[in-house]
Amino acid sequence: MLETIMTALHQLHDPEGLKLLIASYGLWLLVGIVFSETGLLVGFFLPGDSLLFIAGAMCAVNFVDPAAAPPLQFVTTVLVLSLAAIVGNTLNYWLGRWVGEWVWNRPDGRLIKRRYLTEAHAFYEKYGAASLVLTRFVPIARTFVPFIAGMSRMNFWRYTMWNIIGGVIWVTSITAVGMWLGRMEFVQRNLQLIVLAVIIISILPMVFAGIMRWHRGRVGGPTKTNSVADTQD
Repeated sequence: MLETIMTALHQLHDPEGLKLLIASYGLWLLVGIVFSETGLLVGFFLPGDSLLFIAGAMCAVNFVDPAAAPPLQFVTTVLVLSLAAIVGNTLNYWLGRWVGEWVWNRPDGRLIKRRYLTEAHAFYEKYGAASLVLTRFVPIARTFVPFIAGMSRMNFWRYTMWNIIGGVIWVTSITAVGMWLGRMEFVQRNLQLIVLAVIIISILPMVFAGIMRWHRGRVGGPTKTNSVADTQD
């Protein structure tokens, strides 16, 4: 069982493995992954941008049998995955309201680190509701910012509006780019390189944030992090 789980996890982060998984399990697999990454804190390690990109490419071409029809249909894929992303973030918001203080005050766990929460909190403090759209494109942050929004008692209906906007833009844009590029033979032959480029681009904000934090630490010493209670209405 453990070997099967480890094999599946490896496939999730490998373009060739993802293609086979999507071809085998279709839209249901995509829904489960998108919902888990956006709705559960422990899902932060799951692929998001690369998954949507490959799903888009598979709306244009069947990688398993090029002569057959694509295994996914673009409009259906976008609608269903947008809904999964919105519902996932809604669950994440309520988890933040229900157990946020407990998670915030507990020591680092094997998966969930305190720095993930503090960085998400700083991003939410800086950009407010717009962070719900911006962090859709940033791995790890897109999992923890909705939790922080719930922990900070952001108005639920205002949260929902930005949640819907962010979910639709994120899913539609990356899936559309994947479908557009997926029609090109060069991309079909070099999908692993293209997906790697997508992953690198998506983690650049975290890299820049880490560099800036390191620079501030060297120049001005450690910065004070506000408590979540300070942000509550």
